Amino acid sequence: MKSNTRLWSQLQRAAHARGFSTTSRRLDNYTFIGLGQMGYQMARNLQAKLSPSDTVRLFDINKAAMQKLAEEMKTQQAGGAAVQLSQTAEEASKDADTVITCLPEPQHVKSAYESILRGVGAPKDTSSRLFIDCSTIDPSSSREVAGAVSSALPDAKGHFVDAPMSGGVVGATAGTLTFMLGAPESLVSRIEPILLRMGKRVLHCGPQGTGLSAKLANNYLLAINNIATAEAMNLGIRWGLDPKVLAGVINVSTGKCWPSEVNNPVPGVVETAPSSRDYKGGFGIGLMRKDLRLAMLAAQEADAKLALADRAKEVYEEAEKEEQCKGRDFSVVYRWLGGKE
Repeated sequence: MKSNTRLWSQLQRAAHARGFSTTSRRLDNYTFIGLGQMGYQMARNLQAKLSPSDTVRLFDINKAAMQKLAEEMKTQQAGGAAVQLSQTAEEASKDADTVITCLPEPQHVKSAYESILRGVGAPKDTSSRLFIDCSTIDPSSSREVAGAVSSALPDAKGHFVDAPMSGGVVGATAGTLTFMLGAPESLVSRIEPILLRMGKRVLHCGPQGTGLSAKLANNYLLAINNIATAEAMNLGIRWGLDPKVLAGVINVSTGKCWPSEVNNPVPGVVETAPSSRDYKGGFGIGLMRKDLRLAMLAAQEADAKLALADRAKEVYEEAEKEEQCKGRDFSVVYRWLGGKE
């Protein structure tokens, strides 16, 4: 009897670790819309970790990206959901149980959901449709889309949640993203296993919209820390300090932060940082500029004072205009400052 109990406990733990249920399940239809650098990798990981009896429908305005991803999914090793390509967001979402979107700007999210909601009716069974938006947009735009979903699918037949992520393209590829979830507590247990197929951590921040608020607050701090780190490193090096020695001091002192310890802006200090490969890869300066703008917009709506925001915005805008900085990791502001490389 004890042996049977131990075996059942082991089976339960194994099933939980794989993200599967030990009870019977119906087939699930997923839709993934937005196959940019992040979405492409996220969709690939999602499909690979779903059951072969499930279906993933893909849509992006870039037809070549859709076709390429579908071919990769079909040629990978055993397992993974069936893959279908769609011509519109409406077509892709029509019969989906779960729709995941990952789009660049608020206007793209609004436009996509206008199309989605034209074709999505109430589910035929007692379940509800789930819409997970992983885009980084302003919270007010996200709440606007959530309202549209509730109006189109009343009586809790549709739920729109925000789940922006952190970890960049490297994290998306490796499946190690952290998701900041804004959703009702009652939905977390349903959403979390889906997100964990594309990442390794889900942080529930509160009701719809709070995931984006947390993401933008974090990225505002990151934007400021990055400039300050670049300035401090440049200052110390011009005083004659060895950059690795200076970084070592900072990283065991009160100035320690992610831009100094992991993403140091001085080439050669951290070999794995973008600065050590001509600032290529990483989190693009244009994306940081966008997130900073969204944080400032959200701060205005909340009547929150950001004393350093305007100057930081100018720094990223001015740096991005320079050919030697454009398109590179946001730590390239060190180069814009005239830092020694």
